[in-house]
Amino acid sequence: MKRTKIVDVLKSTEYGKQVCVKGWVRTHRSSKAVDFIALNDGSTIKNVQIVVDPAKFDEELLKQITTGACICAEGTLVESQGAGQSSEIQCEALELYGLCDNTYPMQKKGQSFEVMRKNAHLRLRTNTFGAVMRIRHNMAIAIHQYFHDHGFFYFHTPLITASDAEGAGQMFQVTTKNLYRLEKDEEGKIIYDDDFFGKMTSLTVSGQLEGELGATALGAIYTFGPTFRAENSNTPRHLAEFWMIEPEVAFIDLADLMDLEEDFIKYCVQWALDHCQDDLEFLNKMVDKTLIERLQGVVKEQFVRLPYTEGIQILEAAVAGGKKFEFPVSWGMDLASEHERYLVEEHFKKPVIMTDYPKDIKAFYMKINDDDRTVQGTDVLFPQIGEIIGGSVREENYDKLLGEIERRHIPMKDMWWYLDTRRYGSCPHGGFGLGFERLILFVTGMQNIRDVIPFPRTPKSAEF
Repeated sequence: MKRTKIVDVLKSTEYGKQVCVKGWVRTHRSSKAVDFIALNDGSTIKNVQIVVDPAKFDEELLKQITTGACICAEGTLVESQGAGQSSEIQCEALELYGLCDNTYPMQKKGQSFEVMRKNAHLRLRTNTFGAVMRIRHNMAIAIHQYFHDHGFFYFHTPLITASDAEGAGQMFQVTTKNLYRLEKDEEGKIIYDDDFFGKMTSLTVSGQLEGELGATALGAIYTFGPTFRAENSNTPRHLAEFWMIEPEVAFIDLADLMDLEEDFIKYCVQWALDHCQDDLEFLNKMVDKTLIERLQGVVKEQFVRLPYTEGIQILEAAVAGGKKFEFPVSWGMDLASEHERYLVEEHFKKPVIMTDYPKDIKAFYMKINDDDRTVQGTDVLFPQIGEIIGGSVREENYDKLLGEIERRHIPMKDMWWYLDTRRYGSCPHGGFGLGFERLILFVTGMQNIRDVIPFPRTPKSAEF
């Protein structure tokens, strides 16, 4: 008999129909009169109940159907007599695919996330991680749908790059050289002539610069792919390998960019509310009891547009009023997460788009304002997360961009092609970057970024 997914079985009202389900046992409750098997196949957070008459089945077979075991069950779909489900299956045939003994690490309820991280190869079978991964899938669909509907083209930027404009100290090197026999020149520098690309290359930290090339040809593009940062940051907010969404748009100004950021993120959150109801309700109950309320609030609220200088004044006033921050507040500083969260969660109580940052704490490519002190950068700040989006209008003036490159001592060998976009038919343009895992953190209510990607890559950890 052809298998039916459990998500479809639970929606069906074709009572009396013969069905076949396959999956992993969540629980098996036995008695002399009847056995109840809760089965899940990953298609939904909900289990289907298999009702088994123990008199009709081999006793040894039933004993082997333990938590985590994989089985096939065939029987009649009937209306459920118990609370909590509308349908159940009166079992007529059972087949055991995979045994699972009492050493199975995921069988206990209420395990810590730390324990589950050590068993990341098995944690995906738990209710929590099944919910998170289904939401992750839905967010990926929402992202592609939003940009497709708004006329953006999906643009693939390289994962291997020879540019170290973002700072080589935070990049993973890519090489085919024998690391035990590295030839060096008279200055002690490694010779890359015989390396695969003939020069030093690394894994990308961003597709933005190449994305700008796409936007100045196709009008509006977005990237969505893996990104790598070799930061030694062992925090609940950092990964060494993560996914980034980076739209880039020609002929956009600061106001339009902020509108795009707000509209895009509201669309994604609304998509989760519309398409992930069962999983969100589970996470709202088990992980964060304010999750759904917070998601609904983000969709309803108008985001605050806040110049950096005003934000600093608000923080200074808070300190004067007795508010304690770990890091001091002063104009010119890069805001810490605690400052961002104060503005969002305590002062405004809604998401904030902060703009016009001091140019010395932002990237070289951001458009410089007339005051020559600040740039047209934008950070979207969210409750619980802090910064979720970072973007800017890009500097389209060749001389100004060249001046920043020289002032910051960025090697010209990496920048000649980027400067060509300002030399040949330059246009105003801008865009932003959204860390996909930061979005999933917000939408799921999870507290650690390592718990919203299947197999996290962090300092000293590359398991599975």
